[in-house]
Amino acid sequence: MSAEHVAVFELEIELPDLHLTAVAKRLVGFEARYTQIKKDLQLLIDKDALDAWSQKYYGKRIALLEPISDRYPLTVFHGDVGTGKTATAECIANNLARDMKRAATLFKLSTRVRGTGNVGEMSMLINRAFEVVTREAGKAKLSFLIIDEADSLAASRNTQQSHHEDKVGVNTLIQKIDDVRRLHGRTLVFLCTNRLDALDPAILRRVGHLEEFRRPNETEREELLRLDCAGLGFPSEVFQELVSLTGPRPPHTPGFTFSDIRTRLLPSALGKAFPDRKLTKEDLIQSAQSIAPTPSISEVTS
Repeated sequence: MSAEHVAVFELEIELPDLHLTAVAKRLVGFEARYTQIKKDLQLLIDKDALDAWSQKYYGKRIALLEPISDRYPLTVFHGDVGTGKTATAECIANNLARDMKRAATLFKLSTRVRGTGNVGEMSMLINRAFEVVTREAGKAKLSFLIIDEADSLAASRNTQQSHHEDKVGVNTLIQKIDDVRRLHGRTLVFLCTNRLDALDPAILRRVGHLEEFRRPNETEREELLRLDCAGLGFPSEVFQELVSLTGPRPPHTPGFTFSDIRTRLLPSALGKAFPDRKLTKEDLIQSAQSIAPTPSISEVTS
């Protein structure tokens, strides 16, 4: 990664990428979600294919293509913490590049783009990031930009807590998103946020696709547990008990997130057995009973 990129990107990957292909296979519910939103995202970035479709079936560019093509290549993934928004964005970008048979580069914006508070620094870094991203996009190549924790960069300018530098940064981000729309589909921007209501209204007006992420339901929790515990020989009853233990708890405690299960429950259970013995069902059940799920954003901010 060049010195030019270090300050603004924490990730830069050429697509398609085999590692992201493998990651997608372990994302519970990914294939169903991708199948559901794939065509809508293609409408945002594959303008040439849209024109070809219109010529094939109508012999001209139909009027409907104008409002469709006028949408911003901006998608927002929103939902509770630990529900897989960023990982899904990475894997969707990878799948789109593969399915469209287009070389692509995936960029993930670093939180360092907020800068150190110096006047004009945030705007300068945002400009630099988009310059790199749009330069990578060409007629035969796509570029994808993921902005994680987008509410920290695109927060509403109407709040009393919004400082001048933050407002200037949001203005710059809006301008850059407007510029990306003029690339006619060669760049797609993903904003991932835990707090949709915190985003600036001007950002929300530009969203081409909005996707909500929720905590896993019973079926998804069981699928994840069976996937990660494959080959350990546990009977179905164990998974059923774990599904119950990781669900919502009365009166108001939410169920476990995907991240709660993968990065807290399972490591905790493994730590009870390693390095002296095999993992037992009691290890898993005790960990599920002792770990509290991550509070929802509404609980933290209320």
